[in-house]
Amino acid sequence: MEPGAAELYDQALLGILQHVGNVQDFLRVLFGFLYRKTDFYRLLRHPSDRMGFPPGAAQALVLQVFQTFDRMARQDDEKRRKELEEKVRRKEEAAAAEEQEPVPAPVQEVEVNAPTAVAAAAAAAADGPAEPPGQPGTAQEVALAPQEDSEPPGSDTGAAQAPREPPAPPKRQEQFQRNPDSYNGAVRENYTWSQDYTDLELKVPVPTHVVKGRQVSVALSSSSIRVAVLEGQGERVLMEGKFTHKVNTESSLWSLEPGKCVLVSLNKVGEYWWSAVLEGEEPIDIDQINKERSMATVDEEEHAVLDRLTFDYHQKLQGKPQSHELKVHEMLKKGWDAEGSPFRGQRFDPAMFNISPGAVQF
Repeated sequence: MEPGAAELYDQALLGILQHVGNVQDFLRVLFGFLYRKTDFYRLLRHPSDRMGFPPGAAQALVLQVFQTFDRMARQDDEKRRKELEEKVRRKEEAAAAEEQEPVPAPVQEVEVNAPTAVAAAAAAAADGPAEPPGQPGTAQEVALAPQEDSEPPGSDTGAAQAPREPPAPPKRQEQFQRNPDSYNGAVRENYTWSQDYTDLELKVPVPTHVVKGRQVSVALSSSSIRVAVLEGQGERVLMEGKFTHKVNTESSLWSLEPGKCVLVSLNKVGEYWWSAVLEGEEPIDIDQINKERSMATVDEEEHAVLDRLTFDYHQKLQGKPQSHELKVHEMLKKGWDAEGSPFRGQRFDPAMFNISPGAVQF
């Protein structure tokens, strides 16, 4: 089966799974279909039979498909674990580097009382002419600030004291795409999120005094999230809601960037693009995000698939068996010569079998 082809059936299969309610009954539906509508369980008993499988071949086929996806799942888990560990390591190194940076000494502001300064200047002027700057006894020049009750002509005190409005958050996807924290995601009122094909990353800002993990409470389940900071005997919720899709909690984690934000790395249960993180939020237009997968994210298994497709193309041009046919032939040969098989000792004839590309999963 070509990459991406299986996703064509996801909605139909998902509907079946939701209807029956559990995996065991879902498998009963699939194998019941094979039993009623195909020759999957039919055995080849005579050389003249044109339908069915040799003894043990159907079972071996099911086991081979299961082992293929089991191996893929173990590889995915290991890959995600390494990526999450690397993210945490980088965050910790960045936090440590920030703590080691020298902090410049604060500039102390000196409040000058205007009347006193005027009197001092007048007294210095009465004593004699001023000496060059830097010499002992020099009368220092004093820059006088205007009195509180005096205003420059035409000034608007009320306008000068009005607080500045915070900049409005971006609204368009093209603006989100310029920010790595909201790439393929969005900026929300209390957090920012981004995503790739398999994971999401949330950044929830925290007050500057929140510098320890014990000052933060994060409750994460497969379908919901709650982020809060502890204040006195209570807590203040920063973010809370139900996910629009499921996440894999075993491969998800969170960390604190001291005084900045809570960083939450979520692993998607399914590999598809999210239009929103929480239910009820304004969705993004996923047609405007970057859906391309970098070749750097293509693992060895996917490279093997590309190589197999190239091989199949050249085999087909030459009229030779393709990889899926060769794989099934190898399995059928074992059943052909197995003890109890009516074909044992006879020459194996691949022409007896019409093998579709979906007959085996690589």
